[in-house]
Amino acid sequence: MAYRGRFAPSPTGPLHFGSLVTALASCLAARSRQGEWLIRIDDLDQTRCRPGLDRTILHTLERFGFEWDGEIAYQSASSEHYRQALDRLVQQGNVYFCQCSRKTVASQATQMGSEGPIYPGTCRALGLNDAPGRAARLRVPDRTITFEDATFGPQAQNLAPELGDFVVRRADGYFAYQLAVVVDDSLAGITDIVRGADLLASTPRQIYLQELLALPRPDYRHIPLVLGTDGKKLSKRDAAHPVDEKAPLEGLMAAWRFLGQPLPETPLSLSEFWQWAPSVWQPENLSQQITNDDK
Repeated sequence: MAYRGRFAPSPTGPLHFGSLVTALASCLAARSRQGEWLIRIDDLDQTRCRPGLDRTILHTLERFGFEWDGEIAYQSASSEHYRQALDRLVQQGNVYFCQCSRKTVASQATQMGSEGPIYPGTCRALGLNDAPGRAARLRVPDRTITFEDATFGPQAQNLAPELGDFVVRRADGYFAYQLAVVVDDSLAGITDIVRGADLLASTPRQIYLQELLALPRPDYRHIPLVLGTDGKKLSKRDAAHPVDEKAPLEGLMAAWRFLGQPLPETPLSLSEFWQWAPSVWQPENLSQQITNDDK
């Protein structure tokens, strides 16, 4: 299949430098292989999204010279597809309904995972029906999911002891990111996913969902995170390091340097950058960056 990638920002804050780095990497990965690059607005959780920020993000991308293929997709328009996927999982017997609150899970959990308390399976065998206020959880196997990340190399996660049964539809009725993104990428025919390393640990869950739903598995490349001075990932919610639309080339070159790419021999204009960058894009430099940081 021809390369088909995407960038999927959430409209919870303006584009910051970390998002610009990911957008640039995903776009150049596609353009360097004469592939398509799509935009999806991940506005699944309407309780966090801010009106009009989707247009702000798109405007910022345009100011920086990004060009995408096709129409903009919105998660909020795909609820029926998520519902169909959930129904299929229920029919397979892979989903059960759970009445536990976060507080209950925290109080009953006997183990901690990388993302908090591991759900102890309280409702697994209760046979609860689907009712308001109940979440839908996926039964996970005691099985190691493996994949090769193009930047970070071989990855492995045993879902049951390391994560536990996870939510695919929240108690408030919103579908969970893990289910939505799997359905979204399949609907769009995405072949390659380039995104931030904060989602590296989510990938085994998504691969397992792809298997259950008989969906193709994309190739994955995770990008090293841009960290603030406090050592934490930049966050839109913190309004951290917004990009300067008045200096798009400077921002792109800063992102380019962060990605470990070779510098141009002569100064470039914005249009010249976009003509030049795909032809010299060296994704292997990202792996070298990780190796150097570990030394």
